[in-house]
Amino acid sequence: MILSEKIKKAISAFTELPGIGPRHATRLVFFLVSSPGKLKNLLAGLSSLLDVKICPRCFFTVENSDSLCRFCTDPSRDHKTIAIVEKETDLISLERTTKFKGRYLILGDLKKNGVLEDEQTRRLASLKNFILEELGGQAEEIILAINPTTFGDFSASFLEKDLKRFAKRFTRLARGIPSGGEIEFADEETLSSALEHRN
Repeated sequence: MILSEKIKKAISAFTELPGIGPRHATRLVFFLVSSPGKLKNLLAGLSSLLDVKICPRCFFTVENSDSLCRFCTDPSRDHKTIAIVEKETDLISLERTTKFKGRYLILGDLKKNGVLEDEQTRRLASLKNFILEELGGQAEEIILAINPTTFGDFSASFLEKDLKRFAKRFTRLARGIPSGGEIEFADEETLSSALEHRN
């Protein structure tokens, strides 16, 4: 036996994380074994995650004893405008622009087969209940902030059909030439989108 059971167990734990295969996991484990200080820092950081909960309304993170996250409890935000994103990192990116002042729903990674997982269905049901109970049955706007890919377009059209009666208006993030970009180097799909969504 080349690897001890403890090493195997640690490797197995790492491979359960997204994007980490057996080889990468093995390298990480041996790195941590040879760097006890970094291992202690990692363990401390990971153990602090036990105090982080998930907001039952938008599904972002909540710390301390709050039941809802800071976006859902902030009275200055427009709770009638809702952006649906796939991941927490998408929410963070939108927040960094400082342009969006509504609330969110983190749906979770959309699968390419077009079928929602049970947790995603539950999250959409939660959004519908919020709109019915808190907004009188309709949000002002639902922004489908889904990745602008062929699959993302398919998912967005499915979500719009499913939520049709729950919002007065549905929008997608505009697409086109990035600031500082040159038309000459834009691909056809980007140019087509830029023309279609011109303002």
